[in-house]
Amino acid sequence: MSLPHAILTALLERPSSGLELTRRFDKSIGYFWSATHQQIYRELGRLEREGLIRSLPTEKPARGRRKEYEVLSAGGEELARWAAEPQDPRTVRDPLLLRLRAAAVVGGVGLEEELSRHLELRRAQLAEYEAIERRDFPPVPDRPREDRLRHIVLRAGIELETFWTTWLTEALDELARPAGEAGAPS
Repeated sequence: MSLPHAILTALLERPSSGLELTRRFDKSIGYFWSATHQQIYRELGRLEREGLIRSLPTEKPARGRRKEYEVLSAGGEELARWAAEPQDPRTVRDPLLLRLRAAAVVGGVGLEEELSRHLELRRAQLAEYEAIERRDFPPVPDRPREDRLRHIVLRAGIELETFWTTWLTEALDELARPAGEAGAPS
């Protein structure tokens, strides 16, 4: 996924200012695609220059007002093209995994503490996702397709955090086991 497509998605859901987009990223898209305030503003300018979005007209003077943006038809077409484009799965690039591999070579002082810290962060994220699911996706018949798609994305986050909490727990259990003792069968 690319930032321009994330911004187009967010603006199609609701026209917004750059500040509003940043806040919305923090509460939704940012769970799986993060961006800084500066990156969002830079991308808004580029999307506007490319004719994919425009700033909405306003009666207030330009100085001191927030520009609100909306997606133009070319932007909607670009997003539809991109959404339909095949893409292969990406390799997981998590620094924690690389750090564990490095620790196998150079030693891992403090590794258990870092794994425990990650476990707590993952548990907190899982709890947040589950709270969002309870709040925003109660079981209802005939949910619109758009809501089902949003729920599918949330379920991916829940499943990923479930994986990480399970994996981190098992990793900590493995590292706590004395050398030479057989681990639990996989």
